[in-house]
Amino acid sequence: MSDEFLDRDATYQAELVRRRELSAGELVRAAIRRYEARNPGLGAFIHPALERALARAEDPALPDGPFRGVPFAMKDLGGPEAGEPHHGGLAIAKKAGYREREDGYLTQKFRAAGLVSLGRTNTPELALLPTTEPAAYPPTRNPWDPARSAGGSSGGAAAAVAGGIVAAAHASDGGGSIRGPANLCGLVGLKPTRGRVSFGPALGERWSGFSAEFVVTRSVRDCAALLDVAAGPMPGDPYAAAPPVAPFASALRGARRALRVGFRTDAPRGIAVDAEVAAAVVATARLLEELGHEVSEAHPEALDDAAHVGLYVNVVAANVARALESWSARIGTQIGSGDVEPLTWALAERGRAIGAPEHLANLEGVHGFGRRLAAWWERGYDVLLTPTQAEPAPVLGWLTSTPEEPLRAFVRSAPFGVFTLPFNLSGQPSISVPAVQNAAGLPVGVQLTARTGGEETLLAVAAALEEARPWPRVALRGS
Repeated sequence: MSDEFLDRDATYQAELVRRRELSAGELVRAAIRRYEARNPGLGAFIHPALERALARAEDPALPDGPFRGVPFAMKDLGGPEAGEPHHGGLAIAKKAGYREREDGYLTQKFRAAGLVSLGRTNTPELALLPTTEPAAYPPTRNPWDPARSAGGSSGGAAAAVAGGIVAAAHASDGGGSIRGPANLCGLVGLKPTRGRVSFGPALGERWSGFSAEFVVTRSVRDCAALLDVAAGPMPGDPYAAAPPVAPFASALRGARRALRVGFRTDAPRGIAVDAEVAAAVVATARLLEELGHEVSEAHPEALDDAAHVGLYVNVVAANVARALESWSARIGTQIGSGDVEPLTWALAERGRAIGAPEHLANLEGVHGFGRRLAAWWERGYDVLLTPTQAEPAPVLGWLTSTPEEPLRAFVRSAPFGVFTLPFNLSGQPSISVPAVQNAAGLPVGVQLTARTGGEETLLAVAAALEEARPWPRVALRGS
């Protein structure tokens, strides 16, 4: 029997199970065969749980949710699963064989929807880079070109989806870590509004509110339906995004009003933008005009204020220092400089040197920047269109550091975070959607950003683009 259904989206796969054209067990067995054929060349999964997945799929008590029996994957950072490995890219956590003690709320919601995880996917150490090349595990390779990066920090998740193993996968985004891998792998990647998806019960927030958890998908309809699954406050959350007036999936079916769209093709701070990336933005702007929207070259002035980058780095550094303390307590071993990668230790040292008053001042600066940035949407704009990243997928090995140059990877990462990280500071929702293939055959995406709580707007626009301009899919050989 052909397994072409694995190349379709999660909604389609769920319909096959619902119509009893395939059982959940048959669907998961097919995904396991794909895993066995393709994961060795991709390095997407690092903690496979194939027997557990098949047992769950064949369990009569498998929840009858909207994605019953659909193969899925959990990122190995966040989304804790009781009894399962969770290393966050840390070699020392791998050595200690650390396993989680309780499920996260998001994990529970995914399971209640009927999703069946095949295991956990690769991530860089503590999610610090826009590539997935941790010292603890082999690198994750881009399904479009195995010599190139699948992005980070949700690179394993994106490679699993683009590589045809699963149709959707858990991901997280602290500076572009959902949108970047989606861009480099030709997928849909939404960073939801801050507080839309719970980090509980283990955490109230991550990276001082910069981070968000959600998924990468092949289609906008999957993205919307999974947001309905994942969204909503949970007990003890320190804050929550305002609930939508209707299910997110309804944004794809409702009347589409004309929007005011601003766009830019250049990057702040003089960072060069690849010509084909800029051309993808212009082509998308023209398409949005054809779809009836008012489009002009305009963007928030706050984006050009370089001070927000220093604030971001300082807040992340403080969180890295705290993360090493937390992981030390979890594994029962004090983590030292020789236990982590040079970049991680350098950031932790910087974080330890930041006193409490300075850290609070940094957070005040972040919030001030977020207010200045968000004000642009209050001046009548609905959507900002930009590149997702300034360059196409880099070759593996480029975004790395050495003991002599511990911050090298961070500096080289600038083109891959320049358009994404501002909205981690402001907490606004942003989505990356595929646009074109470049001359080298690599996917190029664009980023759409809305005001806080504006996921419905993003999903509606993304769905219209998807319908008007079908997106390229990677062609992989083998079963």
